[in-house]
Amino acid sequence: MRIVLAGAGAFGMKHLDALKAIGGIEVVSVVGGTLEPTREVARKYGVPHATTSLEEALQLPATDAVILATPTQMHASQALQCMRAGKHVQVEIPLADNWQDAQAVADLQKTTGLVCMVGHTRRFNPSHQWIHRRIAAGELQVQQMDVQTYFFRRTNTNALGQPRSWTDHLLWHHAAHTVDLFAWQTGSAIVLANAIEGPIHPTLGIAMDMSIQLKSANGAICTLSLSFNNEGPLGTFFRYICDRGTYIARYDDLVNGKEEKIDVSKVDVSMNGIELQDREFFAAIREKREPNASVAQVLPCYRTLHALDERLKTQA
Repeated sequence: MRIVLAGAGAFGMKHLDALKAIGGIEVVSVVGGTLEPTREVARKYGVPHATTSLEEALQLPATDAVILATPTQMHASQALQCMRAGKHVQVEIPLADNWQDAQAVADLQKTTGLVCMVGHTRRFNPSHQWIHRRIAAGELQVQQMDVQTYFFRRTNTNALGQPRSWTDHLLWHHAAHTVDLFAWQTGSAIVLANAIEGPIHPTLGIAMDMSIQLKSANGAICTLSLSFNNEGPLGTFFRYICDRGTYIARYDDLVNGKEEKIDVSKVDVSMNGIELQDREFFAAIREKREPNASVAQVLPCYRTLHALDERLKTQA
């Protein structure tokens, strides 16, 4: 399978690392914002073509699919561009930063029938998969999720400390992980959602602190705290309070309420959530089926984010 990787930054390289482990995938082009750094990434990973033009990359012969790890504001328009060119596409989270664009991507996917998947990595992390399989087997039911998403990011830099050309967002990016995960783990639609936010940063123009509360149709609740002001520890930490046990997921580590480690190394073929979501993308293309985290499956998450965004605007 021949693919294009668009986005030569920190997350694009995470995908390139993951693709090495999968096999049977040829990356034919890397697309980036500026040419020389993009060429450097292409050379590092042995990719024969580098460009700043997605359109140019899409015209390369016999290209099957595209992975988009580009700035958030480009995700929806580029996903539409890829599908109009007849390519399957995996869009990194978030699908979009507004409801109208998210809906447009879902509509075009339905029209084309192409695989369009969104990088909701928490569905693939072995720690969350372990919980999900026990829920599916009827062994657990989520009563409450308490989630902390904490970073220290007061300048526009990426995970490598490099300047970003775009601004990250607590609601439309980081909250998307938990909003989707909560609905997926409870197996129930979100029926109530509320949010409050702290002061807007004077130069970044975004709220640096946020609190979100959710309730699902089956009665489960979720409390999500997000911050760009936190100096540590960094990352996202999930506490599952269930009818039969409490579990704490820290990326790919899982412990019970007594801090006893649970072995999740055999849950899937890898402990790398990015690799697992990429494997799902390619498997869905080959098997001509809907992938886990398809645009249709995650669209309700973006409807909830839109409702929260509208609520926050009334508080301004």
